[in-house]
Amino acid sequence: MQTQIETMLGLQHEMNVKVHPQWFEQHFEWYRAIWVESAELVDHYGWKWWKKQTPNMAQVKLEIIDIWHFGLSMLLEQNISAATISATLEKTLNTMKSSEDLLKCTEAFAGSTLTSRKFDLAGFINIMVAADMSFDELYCGYIGKNVLNFFRQDHGYKEGTYKKTWQNREDNEHLTELMDTLNSKADNFKDDLYQALKARYEQIHA
Repeated sequence: MQTQIETMLGLQHEMNVKVHPQWFEQHFEWYRAIWVESAELVDHYGWKWWKKQTPNMAQVKLEIIDIWHFGLSMLLEQNISAATISATLEKTLNTMKSSEDLLKCTEAFAGSTLTSRKFDLAGFINIMVAADMSFDELYCGYIGKNVLNFFRQDHGYKEGTYKKTWQNREDNEHLTELMDTLNSKADNFKDDLYQALKARYEQIHA
């Protein structure tokens, strides 16, 4: 787990440098991005008591992965080591129960993040457990979304020329579909996924 966390921290740093070479000195409002993503998570789970809603757990887990991107950035800023993150993850994952209320966990986490403007790692793990999400799911999902984020940046996302919808489907959908065709445990999984995205994108936009 510690090795995988070190990998994710390294990839997140690379992504942040891609967006802004001096990202560490910018003190971006990561906490703001986190509570917005938390609200999107709540929407996908469903909270409206006046209408029938069915939790979309696939989308909920995607929002958890998005939150993790910003959380990793905050952990890097806080200079929290991979060993510390790993120890907290293992301890909390083993003690929390999956029967916890996902909405209450998310609200508590978002509130803590807004108040402290630091990443509430234990609170985040509570959300994972409440959503019945494993660390392997988090890791694999993070790698996939990190690749997509790099792909977006390479194809004009920052300049506003990149289109997220390919043939009436969001790029997230294409990403998930392509991930299912590859071996996520392979050493070259990240590179293979990027090339698969590139090939499909170029074919569609030829």
